Amino acid sequence: MKKAEIIYKRKIIDEIIKYLDDEFAIILYGARQVGKTFILYFLEEYLNNRGEQVFYIDLEDRRYLYEVNKGPQNLVNLLVENGFDIKKRVYVLLDEIQYLDEPTNFLKLVVDHYKKIKIIACGSSVVEIRKKFTKSLVGRTVVFEVFGLSFEEFLVFKGYDRKILPTITELKQNELKELFEEFVIYGSYPKVALIAEKEKKEKYILQIVDTYVKKDVRDIAEIRDIEKFNKLLEALSSQTGNILNINELANTCRISKQTVEKYLTILESSYIIKLVRPFHKNLRSELFKMPKIYFYDSGLVNVLWLKIIPKEILGNIFETAIFSELVKTYGKDSIYYWRTKDKKEIDFILRYKNNIVPIETKLNFASISTSAVRYFVDKYKVNKYYFLAIRGEKKINQHFIYPWQLYNLF
Repeated sequence: MKKAEIIYKRKIIDEIIKYLDDEFAIILYGARQVGKTFILYFLEEYLNNRGEQVFYIDLEDRRYLYEVNKGPQNLVNLLVENGFDIKKRVYVLLDEIQYLDEPTNFLKLVVDHYKKIKIIACGSSVVEIRKKFTKSLVGRTVVFEVFGLSFEEFLVFKGYDRKILPTITELKQNELKELFEEFVIYGSYPKVALIAEKEKKEKYILQIVDTYVKKDVRDIAEIRDIEKFNKLLEALSSQTGNILNINELANTCRISKQTVEKYLTILESSYIIKLVRPFHKNLRSELFKMPKIYFYDSGLVNVLWLKIIPKEILGNIFETAIFSELVKTYGKDSIYYWRTKDKKEIDFILRYKNNIVPIETKLNFASISTSAVRYFVDKYKVNKYYFLAIRGEKKINQHFIYPWQLYNLF
């Protein structure tokens, strides 16, 4: 571990801790650079403080990869060599588990036959993981999805130690507005939040795009026509927050529809984008409607689309940041959008714990139209509904909210 670095506690840690003492392997999935390794570092420190035996292994180190690939017994040999008492429980933290030749077989053998070894593993390439993992792990693993920072976490990383309580003073509201706008512009990568200089923030996001998004994804997915893939990425970034017409996209990028669909699957599996389906009571009709596309990180979109970090926030970038906040708070499969044939539209429909909640989002409260939401409320007889913005004058009304009030909808 890099002892000199501060290891911040992420919100997901409390959920993971609940499963530390059972027999299942814990697996963390997520895009690169969203902080999975530092979650392992935090767990290592937490378990050490609890008096547990902990062994961290980075499988990007080919020496360890070679040994662990030989199988669980060789892992036991490594533990013995490093002074661990294998008659007692040992927590083994495996970073970048997708590098194992047969991770499914390895985890299955450990969980079934090496009861004193508790595996906590993370992997970045879901494309690669899905190639190697099989359904035989069902019942042997607990899976967590790791995303970039939520705004609450961003505040902690920025050293803003005051809790987000009901904002009473205008001073505090203005502080939070300024911080949220920074959060939208630069996105939610943990390292970006910790960099003070704007120029360095932009350079780091560009590095993520070039190294992890363009190169990593296309290499893992064995994409041969790099130019067309990059063109598709740029076209998609300009459409974040909009309904995606795959036929039009294929024509624009001069790629076959089948290839576009393949690339979309890869990007979605890699936690770069999410295709959000329309809300319908009739699920059968939902399957035949066009999705909306969102990127998980608003800073990433800015760099992919505009090639620079802009000074001003665009409306669809703000909407993308709100989508990302909803995902981190309520789960990526809880979010839909709604649109009628006569073009009544609501940005987000949240389905959560038997609740259906429409949320209309605009950069400025003055731009919000309430008619579609009120039509939806009457049609579906829902009680909760919200109008969300960051700028302009907010009505003193429980239905008008700032982004940081998303955490307390229920």
